Amino acid sequence: MCGVFGVRAPARDVARLTYFGLYALQHRGQESAGIAVSEDSRLTAIRDLGLVAQVFDERSLSGLHGELAIGHTRYSTTGGNGWENAQPLLHHGRSRTVALGHNGNLVNAEELRAKVGKRLASSSDSEVIAALIADDARPLDEAIAATMAQLEGAATVVGIADGRLFAFRDSFGFRPLVLGRLGDDPVIASETCALDLVGATFEREIRPGELVIADENALQSVQAVEPADRGALCIFEFFYLARPDTRLNGVEVHAARVRMGERLAKEAPAEADLVLPIPDSGTPAAIGFARATGIPFSEGLIKNRYVGRTFIQPEQGMREQGIRMKFNPLAEVEGKRLVVVDDSIVRGSTTRQIVAMLFDAGAAEVHVRVSSPPVVSPCFYGIDLASEDEMIASHASVEDVRAAIGATTLAYL
Repeated sequence: MCGVFGVRAPARDVARLTYFGLYALQHRGQESAGIAVSEDSRLTAIRDLGLVAQVFDERSLSGLHGELAIGHTRYSTTGGNGWENAQPLLHHGRSRTVALGHNGNLVNAEELRAKVGKRLASSSDSEVIAALIADDARPLDEAIAATMAQLEGAATVVGIADGRLFAFRDSFGFRPLVLGRLGDDPVIASETCALDLVGATFEREIRPGELVIADENALQSVQAVEPADRGALCIFEFFYLARPDTRLNGVEVHAARVRMGERLAKEAPAEADLVLPIPDSGTPAAIGFARATGIPFSEGLIKNRYVGRTFIQPEQGMREQGIRMKFNPLAEVEGKRLVVVDDSIVRGSTTRQIVAMLFDAGAAEVHVRVSSPPVVSPCFYGIDLASEDEMIASHASVEDVRAAIGATTLAYL
């Protein structure tokens, strides 16, 4: 999972707009951040490890001038998390130089890397995409369309080449991408919340298989590859990845999560004194559960806002340490029967430690309710779910999972 942003606005400070856009997309990746700008077709990029606010300051932003810009926040799923894999990548090819930011994961990256036939600067599958476009001598739209036709897997991309801004989605539309307008200027982002922050008006979602290119004349759109028979927007976007104020397929994510909690309450009620979320992604569903049952809602767990998202930490040891740093129960849980609502259980590490925290704090019962089905299979399209051995539910019954996390009861949506 990564965040991408792009804008063409010759009369505006495109680097600063991109900086704000990336701020809104920080939840999509915390390992590195970067911005690339184009001025008179000359590309300049700044990228580094860290959060957006750590990578950029007033001095660095003031040195980025151009008519168009792209930005990226990264959470690694292929390639290491070193500086060389930070994006946007700059690739100097035989026909053009390409700046590119990619959200997703290719399943045929090694095959395409061999086809490129030269040593690449990074181990990221994203540079393979950039190299294919940069080495293609055909006009830019044809070069990108030909590259899109070769990609297998998830590829939501923003880029700059030949002084033009471009963006596309794979034929399944695994990862979101939206188009907005800031006045007459096109703005492209992973989520609508980024459009909101920069003051852009949402226009539409970029379609699966669609390529858009913005130059000094207009924004051009072409169906570069045929869309799949059925779209495959990742369900994790709805219950975990996307920001609650984002709209996906015309639906506000927060409202969808509340409805998931209401449905969960009907399917798996529990006798309890308090409903509390595992914040923040479990909060809307907990609100829905409390609303549907009439059980009082409580924060229950206080979150340290200065600790990052535990699920997207790259190593399990870092995740578990992050959980201990991140949450602390309120005294009001003592003696209470609790319904604890979370958006998902993947490895079980977060849930297990939180259940233990609540019992240590004196809770009488801890009923865990999950507003999604059990996660049982790997994801090869851009989420860190690479091995069934890591997934607590992959070879276990619901009762086995309940015992492993130490809950009084457990139920999924």
